[in-house]
Amino acid sequence: MNSLWQETDLPKFPKLTEDKKTDVLIIGGGMAGILIAYDLHQKGVDYILVEKNSICSENTQNTTAKITYQHGLIYSKIMKMYGMDYASKYLKINSNALKRFAKLCKDIDCDFEEKTNYIYARNDRSKLEIELEVLQKLGSKSKLCENVNLPISTKGALMTPNQAQFNPMKFIAHISQSLNIYENTHVLEMIGNTAVTDCCKIYADKVICATHFPFINKHGSYFLKLYQHRSYVLALENCQDVDGMYVDEEDTGYSFRNYKKFLLLGGGGGRTGKKNKSWDNLRELAKKNYPDYKEKYFWAAQDCMSLDGIPYIGRYSKNTPNLYVATGFNKWGMTGSMVSAMIISDIILEKKNEFEEVFNPSRSILKTQLIINGFEAVTNLLTPFKKTCPHMGCALKWNKAEKSWDCPCHGSRFTAKGELLNNPANENIKP
Repeated sequence: MNSLWQETDLPKFPKLTEDKKTDVLIIGGGMAGILIAYDLHQKGVDYILVEKNSICSENTQNTTAKITYQHGLIYSKIMKMYGMDYASKYLKINSNALKRFAKLCKDIDCDFEEKTNYIYARNDRSKLEIELEVLQKLGSKSKLCENVNLPISTKGALMTPNQAQFNPMKFIAHISQSLNIYENTHVLEMIGNTAVTDCCKIYADKVICATHFPFINKHGSYFLKLYQHRSYVLALENCQDVDGMYVDEEDTGYSFRNYKKFLLLGGGGGRTGKKNKSWDNLRELAKKNYPDYKEKYFWAAQDCMSLDGIPYIGRYSKNTPNLYVATGFNKWGMTGSMVSAMIISDIILEKKNEFEEVFNPSRSILKTQLIINGFEAVTNLLTPFKKTCPHMGCALKWNKAEKSWDCPCHGSRFTAKGELLNNPANENIKP
């Protein structure tokens, strides 16, 4: 099970084997951590980035790499919850993130292409119309279209021009070369601002947690504020060029985009630890609509989902002034990672950032999703089972499609032998 992005060779970095002192420690070497490191590097800040495996070896390599500020039907949702000012700021900073990617990619061979993004509806077109009304008030060039170049029937789509797609690993291969990175350096725990690894300690004035799902439980209540979602992808040959990036307005739908000779077909997902359709329904769709298709790659992505659809970017909690976090990108990790770099680098440099309040991790958690997350946690904590997650003790579920033990509470995953695949757990299953 490999994504096509894994064909790209990335730079190799040494393991940290001795105690270090640094102004800023970044934990996590995915897209978010590396973009934050790149920003701090450009601004002359003393930093270290540590990654427990090799850079981008987990979630970043499994993305579909769409760069867009149109994150589903997010703007009508934000306006309803927080008002037009927050919706405007969310659009502005994600638009800036898109522009920044475009600027960086001008000098990088990473297959950057400008594309139109489409959110299509199979059943309820009215949701698209509501979203468009908000977007028009915000000055977006989005508009409705009646027909889309897809093999499924729709009620139309909300189209947003001048968005983009790229090869994320080629991009990372270029920008990471000169960064101060240590691979195979596993942070086991934090004691104040000191990171304890498997072989040494790192003393830092400020610490940024960019580990996908935050692993420090005693602050921020992220085990209540986040859950994880699996999504499945096929890379197919002998299929159509859909000429754009497409997502369903419903979570149960499909996503489409092309990369060179491949059609990337996604969907079939759901909450980690639950029974999902995995790749089966994608293969059924391909067989029905592309009888000559050839499957070349298949993989799965894991996404952290916040309570309100907005990432948590900024100070880890009210009581940790020197600890920061970037998480909860809700399936939009490319722009979410760039937004994280823009906001957190400003905070580190003590510069005012007008968007910080929108992404404040300490905002109210009184949302419907909180009840669902709490119910899942309590139910699985009370379920007697031999295999439990070392993160918080939830009963693990066997994922037949991926042959892994998955945690339905917080999304940790383990191999059949109990070896850690995905956090927030920070160790293997105990025998």
